[in-house]
Amino acid sequence: MQHCDTILRAGTVIDGTGAARFAGGVAIAGDRIAAIGRLDGWRADVEFDARGCVIAPGFIDVHTHDDRLLLALPGMTPKVSQGVTTVVVGNCGVSLAPLVADRVPPPLDLIDTGGAFRYRRFADYVEELAAQPAAVNAAALVGHTTLRAATMDRLDRAATPGEIGRMREIVAASLDAGAIGLSTGLAYRPANPATTEEVIALCEPLAARGALYVTHMRDEGDRVLDSLSETFRIGRESGSPVVISHHKTTGIANHGRTRETLAAIERAMRDQNIALDVYPYVASSTILGWDMARRAAKTLITWSKPHPEFAGQLLQDVARTMGCDEEESARRLQPAGAVYFMMSEEDVRRVLAFPHTMIGSDGLPHDAHPHPRLWGAFARVLGHYCREVGLFGLEQAVHKMTGLSAKCFGLDARGVLAVGAFADLTVFDPERIIDTATFERPATPAAGIALVMVNGHLVWRDGRDTGARPGRVLRRTPRATSAG
Repeated sequence: MQHCDTILRAGTVIDGTGAARFAGGVAIAGDRIAAIGRLDGWRADVEFDARGCVIAPGFIDVHTHDDRLLLALPGMTPKVSQGVTTVVVGNCGVSLAPLVADRVPPPLDLIDTGGAFRYRRFADYVEELAAQPAAVNAAALVGHTTLRAATMDRLDRAATPGEIGRMREIVAASLDAGAIGLSTGLAYRPANPATTEEVIALCEPLAARGALYVTHMRDEGDRVLDSLSETFRIGRESGSPVVISHHKTTGIANHGRTRETLAAIERAMRDQNIALDVYPYVASSTILGWDMARRAAKTLITWSKPHPEFAGQLLQDVARTMGCDEEESARRLQPAGAVYFMMSEEDVRRVLAFPHTMIGSDGLPHDAHPHPRLWGAFARVLGHYCREVGLFGLEQAVHKMTGLSAKCFGLDARGVLAVGAFADLTVFDPERIIDTATFERPATPAAGIALVMVNGHLVWRDGRDTGARPGRVLRRTPRATSAG
């Protein structure tokens, strides 16, 4: 008889590789998986009956803005409640480090809860994450906009050669301190003046360290193909693997264009290391801007510093209350955030079904009335798009949020159930799992998640936080670069 710490028995195992499911269980010793299968000869200190449930790798949220949440709410309830065990932070050019500032321009304020930007070095942020662990693991990107804010006196221009040199030095130091790559948010005002050459120069330290270039592209609307070409060029000339963030085509005029964009991505994949992620909703969310609101079918306010009372209301209703037009009301609400209904369901499904697409929530945890993707993205993929719509099989759905993501981001021994792999696991009922978060009530936990384990510790069971905080700061394993 063999002994271990924990056994999950009599479930259906989906191992994260895309392989067919099988009946069995998982034995855990310390922070690793000790055995998988029938487990007749195993006993444990703690055993769970997983009958009727799927035992899967813990989900990896590849696109988050949880940089501050990891420290402010280490229980990470919005994520563990939907089965997430690892988050990738620092996306869209927005990272908490390295920057010391009392006031920051949008979109950096999306993660600023007051005094958040206090890390002069990226190493300082990594050290604090390690010293104050959260319930989930974290892998961190260094943000281009953060670098510009830390280095430049004005952000409405391209960087000078001297500023580029300084930023490149900081990128290298950040990677050496644990950053897994560089992210950009070229669509945003503080980064939009950056030239393609500026970004290529900042990506130069990535290749030697096997790090990633992760981008919220310059345009996801009319010029989306131009932005894809720029993205491919940056990866090609810097020699870096590329991840295209929250891929979509926005605006009514661009509905259906994911046929073109996915074809372009697939062609580029033949010669370059290209990956992409998506969230499973037709609405986006970021800072409030009239340029986006005027192109959206409707706009929902998520927060406003001068008018917090309007969080959760439609912009058209706010304008009526204010007695002005929508453009003027958007101006009066600033600084603020919003949800924009700008995509088509057909495009969302097409990107989701693309074999190489990973899942990311892109949730904004500090919004007063957040987009429901913060609490519901992963359960929505499994419950709505997999079970109800039948967009793909359960094995493929799990692969998109586990093994595929771990391989792309170089998270060694994560994202799969295998002997010797880290014991990050999610147990869920495939007939019950569903998102309950809505645009009206966005902060509600998913249904159907039975338990979640991180590094062998139980962090969520039957709708409750266990209080365990076993999360670790993860570094990238450079050899694992293929998006697969």
